[in-house]
Amino acid sequence: MVLSLVALCELAVAANEPQPLRRPNVLFIAVDDLNHWVGYLGRNPQTLTPNIDRLAKRGMWFTRSYCAAPLCNPSRAALMSGLRPGASGVYDNDHDYKAAIPVDITLPTQFRKAGYFVCGAGKIFHNVEGRTGEWDDWLGNVKTPKGEESIRLPEALHAGHLPIAPLDCRDEEMRDSQYVDYAIRQLNQKHDRPFFIACGLTKPHLPWSVPEKYYEKFPLESIQLPPFKEDDLDDLPPIAREFVNQPADDHPAIMRAGGTNVWKQAIRAYLATINFSDAMVGRLLDAYEKSPERDNTIICFWSDHGWHLGEKHHWRKFTLWEEGTRAPFIMVVPGLTQPDTRCDRTVDFMSIYPTLTDLCGIPTPAHVQGRSLRPLLADPTVSWSPAITTYGRNNHTVRSEDWRYTRYADGGEELYHESNDPYEWTNLVRVAGADHPAKTDLRKLLPKENKPPPVNGKAANNPE
Repeated sequence: MVLSLVALCELAVAANEPQPLRRPNVLFIAVDDLNHWVGYLGRNPQTLTPNIDRLAKRGMWFTRSYCAAPLCNPSRAALMSGLRPGASGVYDNDHDYKAAIPVDITLPTQFRKAGYFVCGAGKIFHNVEGRTGEWDDWLGNVKTPKGEESIRLPEALHAGHLPIAPLDCRDEEMRDSQYVDYAIRQLNQKHDRPFFIACGLTKPHLPWSVPEKYYEKFPLESIQLPPFKEDDLDDLPPIAREFVNQPADDHPAIMRAGGTNVWKQAIRAYLATINFSDAMVGRLLDAYEKSPERDNTIICFWSDHGWHLGEKHHWRKFTLWEEGTRAPFIMVVPGLTQPDTRCDRTVDFMSIYPTLTDLCGIPTPAHVQGRSLRPLLADPTVSWSPAITTYGRNNHTVRSEDWRYTRYADGGEELYHESNDPYEWTNLVRVAGADHPAKTDLRKLLPKENKPPPVNGKAANNPE
């Protein structure tokens, strides 16, 4: 058969047309309770995070990234469902996210529907379990022969109420090491379809108990206290002081237990546990770099919220200030992000869900309340919206690049000029009152939806 010239030309054109790209894979790394004490952000010069810093150099790192809620369960529920706390009613750690958030709306479910192999291990939601329907394969919890499972912390190994202790064990005996092992095995396997691999590290969540070698990197005599102001709480509304002065708050207990010396012991323990987590990230990054799918795999790295270590007389999370709401966030997108790119726009983690579906060509469900970061990943200078964080029902903070405005359920307010006051020592509501333009502008962005929390284990908006 002799082909016509037109047919030959059509064949030639078809041969020269670019072939459709394979859908990108996703390596989804979540870290528990890691605040902004990472090297590339410069908030604390004592921290040692060489591997997280190495990851930041591979892609885009955000200097102003904020959680949806400053505690584990609602933060993760919001990020993984696309629903802000006020839309789901999941505000606290004891609120049942499973009752409020159906399996079919979550992020991993969308990837499964799109034909991805979806697998995971560790803490992604507020547990180490995988719900049926969300994952093709799930490792979940593991038993450790000589790690956290076996330790019993005596009173001498507490800083106030905080359990801290170096462990006589190897990395391999830690729970997180086994979660990383699982993710590495998945990275090394040949998959017949694109993959979404989730690895949830449980450290630096309490107890700050990691192998002793990590403690040895931080001599106690070298530890520096964070900036602190004795009268820092004097200009706060009553509800904010209530959040700080809860019976279980650790700052009074730490000061009673031994003052600044015990304070330094706790900081040392947190730094050591961060360094352990960084080592786990390093193992994942090494495997990624050797993976045959490296050039077609997105990395999304995030922590669920921040952590106070004595700033504003407070320890742990559970606040709407910078220390409780700011957390690391890094995106590596082959073909889109440039190496070691800094983005100074404010973003919150409600953007993670729609960004990943967008980048992978998956329809973003209509219920999702975030906005894809694709424009920022291409150009970190484009304008963007402020970040919003919620703690409890109808308590919200709005963070722009220069300002933070917070309004509580009882009407109490705070306003901070972050560029001039990075530790939020001066509440300008007491100075400028209702007339400050930053307060007026940011108040317009407060969430309007504030559903009640679940009742008796069921979501208030779910009759089942």
